[in-house]
Amino acid sequence: MEKYLLLKQGTIHNAITEEPFVADILVENGKIKMIAPVLEGKVINEAEVIDATGLDVYPGFVEAHCHLGLDGYAIGYEGQDFNELNDPVTPQLSAVDAINPQDETFRMAREGGVTCVSTGPGSSNIIGGTFCVIKTYGKRVDDMVVKEKSAMKIAFGENPKRCYKDKVVYSRMTIAATLREMLRKAQIYGKKLEEANGDEKEMPPYDAKLEALLPVIRGEIPLKAHAHRADDIYTAIRIAKEFQLDLRIDHTTDGALIADDLAKEGFPVAVGPSFGHATKYELKNKGFETPGILAEAGCQVSIITDSPVIEQRYLPLCAGCAIRDGMKEFDALKAITIHAARHIGVDDRVGSIEEGKDADFVLTQGSPFAVDAHIVYTIIDGKVVYH
Repeated sequence: MEKYLLLKQGTIHNAITEEPFVADILVENGKIKMIAPVLEGKVINEAEVIDATGLDVYPGFVEAHCHLGLDGYAIGYEGQDFNELNDPVTPQLSAVDAINPQDETFRMAREGGVTCVSTGPGSSNIIGGTFCVIKTYGKRVDDMVVKEKSAMKIAFGENPKRCYKDKVVYSRMTIAATLREMLRKAQIYGKKLEEANGDEKEMPPYDAKLEALLPVIRGEIPLKAHAHRADDIYTAIRIAKEFQLDLRIDHTTDGALIADDLAKEGFPVAVGPSFGHATKYELKNKGFETPGILAEAGCQVSIITDSPVIEQRYLPLCAGCAIRDGMKEFDALKAITIHAARHIGVDDRVGSIEEGKDADFVLTQGSPFAVDAHIVYTIIDGKVVYH
């Protein structure tokens, strides 16, 4: 049986056109069915109606990089499942196997209007495993998944060096060399599988790590590179080009220093977390002016919280801080909606208010970017999940 929801006469900020407009939005079975100045008819009479007159209607906010559900709220060690510290190379790990939807942080995310996130392994490992994209509402992660394996996490710089300096990683050269070694082994493994053509006698011995890297080698998912310093960003780009791989650059702390190069390279960038003290050397250039500088240079920019570094619910506030420090408001909106959705490969479903997309909305009184932002409704797949 069809289920309808009608958002009536809200001021729509669709993240596609810069100027907002007043219209009705009809939702059918969790999808945006129709957008028009005024909707009437039999179906409309059957719909549940939310009077959005005087409210601003935004796409549900999208987080391009976090660890939501893998690092629990106020529960210490037991809730920390985002870093595997026994091995610096763990591409076989999958975020979906460690997400706890019952954690308090999901409710808090919804209260902040965050409806969809890319969550996954931390940055302790050179290769950490696969991120997944999920909605922020549900009791079972399988039902929340938008994309189970969305990217392969890799990390450069201080984190792998610090976590494994007494074992196998001491320098940036080792990080790059290890990554190259694993990618090359995956290429060889994939070629042997192709040549075997299903003949078990000819197939190479099963290798979970190399098997997990095959979607990267085949261009099915991108590398998701933790890189703060400019030289680490360039190394990530260098290796991606060597192996002809897709790449996403996350954190991009030194992005303002190399904005022209990043614009020429064309890889999507995510900036953050930008609140707080520079707790290590490679963060010394962090600041909320970076997203605006990169956007002005022509980059596709997302803004990220890296939650729990910044609480997930403060994603729109981070966009507000970027606006304060020079980013255009429309660019900031795109940085937590459609650009973030493109960054994580789900812009066909979320990130903008368009017919056919998931019915994820945030209804606010006034700007969602303000410190005193008032979110009235958060809607996911046509269901009110916060009011």
